[in-house]
Amino acid sequence: MKWKQRILFCGITTLFVCSVVFLLQALPQVKVSSFRLTNSGRYMNYGENTAHMSAIRKRLNKSNYTSDDFSPEKGDPNLLRGFQGGQVGGIRNNIQPLQFYPSANFVNYTDKDVDYLLKKLQSINKEIYNFEKLRKMSYKQLIENYHDSIKKGKYLSAYRTYEGGYMTNWEKFHKGIHQTALYDPKDQSIDGLLMDMTNEPIIDVEMKEGGTQLKLIITFSDEGQALFKPMRHSRDYETLPDHFYFTDYERHNAEIAAFHLDKVLGFYRVPPTAGRKVNMTYDIKRLADHKLAKTFFKSPANNVCFHGACSYYCDTSHAICGNPDMLEGSFATFLPPEKIAARKTWRNPWKRSYSKHRKAYWEAYDDLCEKVKQRAPYNKGRRLLDLIDMHIFDFFQGNMDRHHYETIKDFGNNTFHLHLDNGRGFGKSIHDEMSILAPIYQCCQIRYSTFLKLAKLYVGPEKLSSETRQSLSKDSISPILTEPHLYALDRRVIKVLKEIYTCIEDGKPIDEVIIDR
Repeated sequence: MKWKQRILFCGITTLFVCSVVFLLQALPQVKVSSFRLTNSGRYMNYGENTAHMSAIRKRLNKSNYTSDDFSPEKGDPNLLRGFQGGQVGGIRNNIQPLQFYPSANFVNYTDKDVDYLLKKLQSINKEIYNFEKLRKMSYKQLIENYHDSIKKGKYLSAYRTYEGGYMTNWEKFHKGIHQTALYDPKDQSIDGLLMDMTNEPIIDVEMKEGGTQLKLIITFSDEGQALFKPMRHSRDYETLPDHFYFTDYERHNAEIAAFHLDKVLGFYRVPPTAGRKVNMTYDIKRLADHKLAKTFFKSPANNVCFHGACSYYCDTSHAICGNPDMLEGSFATFLPPEKIAARKTWRNPWKRSYSKHRKAYWEAYDDLCEKVKQRAPYNKGRRLLDLIDMHIFDFFQGNMDRHHYETIKDFGNNTFHLHLDNGRGFGKSIHDEMSILAPIYQCCQIRYSTFLKLAKLYVGPEKLSSETRQSLSKDSISPILTEPHLYALDRRVIKVLKEIYTCIEDGKPIDEVIIDR
């Protein structure tokens, strides 16, 4: 009997094994794909999802560029952008956006129209347009050649007869404000001031009145003061294509980058600005008044957050959060008080409408410049060329928010523009907002020294990206800008020069386009 049971058991086992083998052969083959763990903790199947991801990137990029020379169809590496990280309810996501940094070998540094422009100018007057000599000269030496012009003119009247003893770095900065520049780049107290804003203990905090976004007035132990703008976005977060310029968050790193870019361009019109990490509990909440302190709370992620009080982005859904209580921010040194350096506010003639439904006059008509040149203070002196300098500076940043500008009353109309409030710059690395250059293509004018600097940064070997990168590296929270934003500077240098090419090719006399004033 036992042998019959054994035969039956073996038969059943054999039948089961054969059935399993048959079923496995009948199933469709599953292709084994490579997987990668993403920052979110999910697995990404490269074998199945790569084409889908590429298509999404292309759609996002295609909706956000204007230049034919740097379109996605031509494979500009500047446009290879990943998904953007964001901030929900004031709490940063842990998911980091994918980053695609371009290589210098793929950036188009030349343009045939600009090459033709430089060749034409040199053939007409090699004495003042000697680009062969310019190529051999270092950019630093070119900037040095214009240094003496900073000393022309006068200083603030309150400091002309001042003979005090020991002065802090911020007092030296105030004393050095000049008719032609906010500071002398060779003044060692400027580097000292940047260091002070990075290291000096904070002894008082108060909210700045007015404005759509939170700003804090910080007082240091040496009694110097700075305007603090907190970090809201990571470096690689870009303005969404459907957002208007007047609804964008201000970026702390844009304020820092603006100071260094302005210095690299040899303008010296942005107050010294430095980055710093602060402890939100010790450096801010401990010193805050009741109105500010009561807006502090702990997020569900156990991070310290606050929102302060302002007219627009100051509520729980727009809170500023630390990690867990450490927060980056920009510190822009204060200018002297009004009784020492009173300032006059001017409406920018090329101000935007700040409306979703209508355009400004200059966006619809091309004759604004002729009207502007007929009235003071633009009808004589340096004012119009300073305005054009300011718009070139804003174009490099992508800053569309220059509705007003200020000058120091003590110096009259023959003085520079203060380049203040640059927080809405560096929001789009792949989009060049050509409308910012309206004063150039409507007036067809540029200052000779500004043109020469841009020509030098075009012919090289130094580039605006490399000079700015080197300057930014000195900041304590470096890196300040991502590589796509730095490479965008070189692309925009070309576009400014192309506007000058167009003006001259349209028949405008060279000496009326490039003005030595």
